[in-house]
Amino acid sequence: MIVLRGNPEDWPEPTGPGVAVSIGNYDGIHLGHQTVLSDLAERAAALGGIPRAVLTFDPHPAVVMAPERAPRLLTTIEQRIEILEYLGVDIVGVLPFEQVRTMTPERFVRDVLACGLGARVVAVGSNFRFGHDRVGDIESLRAGGATFGFEVDVVPLLEGDGPVSSSAIRAMISAGAVENARQALGRAFELRGVVVGGDRRGRSIGFPTANVAPPVGMAIPARGVYAARARVGTHLFPAVVNVGVRPTFDGEQEVIEAHLLDFEDELYGQTIGVLFERRLRDEKKFSGVDELVEQIEFDVADARGILG
Repeated sequence: MIVLRGNPEDWPEPTGPGVAVSIGNYDGIHLGHQTVLSDLAERAAALGGIPRAVLTFDPHPAVVMAPERAPRLLTTIEQRIEILEYLGVDIVGVLPFEQVRTMTPERFVRDVLACGLGARVVAVGSNFRFGHDRVGDIESLRAGGATFGFEVDVVPLLEGDGPVSSSAIRAMISAGAVENARQALGRAFELRGVVVGGDRRGRSIGFPTANVAPPVGMAIPARGVYAARARVGTHLFPAVVNVGVRPTFDGEQEVIEAHLLDFEDELYGQTIGVLFERRLRDEKKFSGVDELVEQIEFDVADARGILG
């Protein structure tokens, strides 16, 4: 995969037969996004197998335009790139939103789509807007295509109980409904972070945990206990994860603690992924360590039954 970053005017001049491209935040790359990418693949194949490209933004536009309302993200930019590569995308252009946000729709079409990528077809969702103050729409994109020689495919929004959207999935995760999020994403929600030192209390009661510190601004599931899988390098391990403040020990700071089953190595300083599969229960304050340990044993048994 080719990853293009920075000012599109500095990207290498496109060569070859052109590309089929889609544009969007693509946070989460959920099933709605995947519908657009499937359409893109069909169009690319019909044009002789030309490369597929995705244009996405970093940071999220709201971080620049309205930081107080910026959504918590479902994926880091690196996760997005990995998922897009897995889905067969050939080129990812990471647009610095601070630079492109002042572009008129006409300049965006010329400098990014035509000169930056050599677009032959552009596939977007039916709610697509672009350019300064979001004044660009499907019709202005089609007008640009008529000028620079590319076609526009408008892909209807995927409907479930409503349109599948990153916003709806964030709401699911914040409510702890990780199974619903899994259905909308087409995979388990994965939260990545560095394993940091803790008070080692889990080890003292027989259930050592990895304290995961995700990047600022990521979506965090509601407080509770989850059956999950932990990604360590290229391996996945079943896990029980607690999101909360550890009320039994009068904790105050929210932490994400993953107890990896059948795993004994040290993880401090490593980046791991936590894939949330199912919510087991609410976080609860127990009468003491013995009652807590008994409940954790039940949680581990439940997680094994769910994860196989």
